Amino acid sequence: MASPRPSHSPPRRRRKTSRLALAGGGALLVEGLLAGLRRRPPGGAELWARRNHRGDPVSLLAGPALAGAVTTTAYAAAGPGLRIAALVATAASGAVGVYDDLAGSASGQAADKGFAGHLAALRRGRVSAGMVKLAVVGLAGLAAGRRVGGDPLDRIVAGGVVAGTANLLNLLDLRPGRAIKVAGLVGLPLLAGPHGALLAGPLGAAGAVLRRDLGEEVMLGDGGANCLGAAVGLRLALAGGASHRCAVLAVLVALTAASEKVSFTEVIAATPGLRELDALGRRPAAG
Repeated sequence: MASPRPSHSPPRRRRKTSRLALAGGGALLVEGLLAGLRRRPPGGAELWARRNHRGDPVSLLAGPALAGAVTTTAYAAAGPGLRIAALVATAASGAVGVYDDLAGSASGQAADKGFAGHLAALRRGRVSAGMVKLAVVGLAGLAAGRRVGGDPLDRIVAGGVVAGTANLLNLLDLRPGRAIKVAGLVGLPLLAGPHGALLAGPLGAAGAVLRRDLGEEVMLGDGGANCLGAAVGLRLALAGGASHRCAVLAVLVALTAASEKVSFTEVIAATPGLRELDALGRRPAAG
């Protein structure tokens, strides 16, 4: 009698269960962090109060809460050779994003929008908070890329993917829920494979914040969007070889350059399918 063929389903089921547990852990962690920050907001609640695109009051506290949960879960789930990359990419991107959220709202920096705005400030002899953020996110991406790429050029490209994804997700975070939806669309297929666990906790944490984001109770700010984007970018860089990373970086550069000339919000609003997905779960526009 022939022996039964070996089944790969138990390891696959264990992997799925493990990643579901990581996602649940990320959700619980971000809820706990957000509750703690709300009880004792650093510097007072007014420091974290903002107005959204409607002019309604929202809280930025979801940004540091999400950044903390993303960093912790990505570090915990990354393999031994990737833990430092995950920690550097997410922690630095989240911390400098929170810095930009707070310092960038200062008087005189409101016009420093986009790469062109930061360069204009630099030409006037002033280093904007956004320029500091871009530099730190870029350096963090390069540091993480050293653990991902092969030869020196590939490591630079890998770093560009990490930093570019962090920046792009932040550029998309102009309407409630948009950045988290994009992170989910890109990240959910990446949960498969040997490095998928790295993204399970961050996506679980983002999913837990989504309801409040769509309800216009909170906003991610640069801290939350940059950190989540860095985690997605690191997993993207690990999803293929050098040619894959070059292709991803080319797309990121093209989209970032396009953002300087066109409004993503206007493009989405004019595109069937994207328009409905973007509005899904969000309060309808007034009037």
